[in-house]
Order: sequence, then C-alpha cells, then structure tokens
Amino acid sequence: MATTSDIRNGLCIRYNHDIYKITEFLHVKPGKGPAFVRTKLKSVTTGKVLENTFSAGHKIEDIRVETHKFQFLYEDGEFWHFMNVEDYTQIRLTENALDMPKLLKEGEVVTILINTEDNMPLSVEMPASVVLEVTHTEPGVKGNTATNATKPATVETGFEVNVPLFINEGDKIKIETEKGTYKERIKE
Repeated sequence: MATTSDIRNGLCIRYNHDIYKITEFLHVKPGKGPAFVRTKLKSVTTGKVLENTFSAGHKIEDIRVETHKFQFLYEDGEFWHFMNVEDYTQIRLTENALDMPKLLKEGEVVTILINTEDNMPLSVEMPASVVLEVTHTEPGVKGNTATNATKPATVETGFEVNVPLFINEGDKIKIETEKGTYKERIKE
C-alpha cells in the first residue's frame, strides 16, 4: 500500500477495479482546508483517461511492475508486435496500451511496464523524442521565417504534425513523443 505522497508520473495503481497509470499529478496545499492531490489517470486496459482527486494521506494500492526493453516489430491492424531485446520473446499489444502509436517506427526500442503478479504488459513508455523523415508536405518558402507560421507535414509512420514553413519532404525532424509536437530539424 502506498499513500498520496508516493504518487508520481508513471506509477501504476489499482483503482475502481481496474489498473491505471498516473500521467499527471499536482500536490495542492490550499490556505484553508486539507491538502489534496489532483491526478490524471489512464486505464491500461481501455485507454480511458479520467481525472481524480485524492485527499492527503489517502491509501492507494500500487501495482508492482518491472520494466523491460522491447523492440517494435510491426503492426497488423489489430495488434502491435514487440520483441524483448534480451531473450527474444515476442508479445502483442492493443493500440490503447500505447500513448502515441503513430510515432512508432519499426525497429524502435521502447520500455514496456509488466505487472509482476501475472506477467501482463501494462503500458509502453516511448523515448522522449523520435527522429522521423517527412514524406509529404507543401514546398517550403525561403525567407518566410519571421513569423511562427506552420504547415502540416506527414512523416514516414503516417503521423501528421505541424512544422515550420522551411521544412521540406525528405527532411528528418525530431518529434516530442509526449505531446506529438515538432521539436527541431536534424542536420545530416
């Protein structure tokens, strides 16, 4: 058993007969009244996100998890297939176990949280950013960088992201996986 002081991003807890992963939290100490923790929880089984407030000192049932490195192999429309980089065992997950499935490129190594009680995969932690090649965008305009104007671009995985006007097809760009936003162009 843990308490609200143990809450952190990525912690898996049992709540309302389901397993949730804490994606955001904020400890609040108002001037009047007891402290509390405002959280955003994502169900690892359904992908549903809900907000909940725990009062300070509230007991929560945490789930013991192990982290393992897995390599993304392929997606077949229904399942996403991964291979453990240590023992080469393969697992398959549904799309709702992934935070940003459209940013996964074949061969990408991710961290998968596995419940130690029943060896079931709970969620996939992506790297902080990924480098992908732009496959389609409108042509760039030279000198039009004074404003923060953006245009849509499609990357090799099919994900669409807004990029600055100077980005062209064939450019490699870094995308922040948490928000799915453009970070920078990669020079080769």
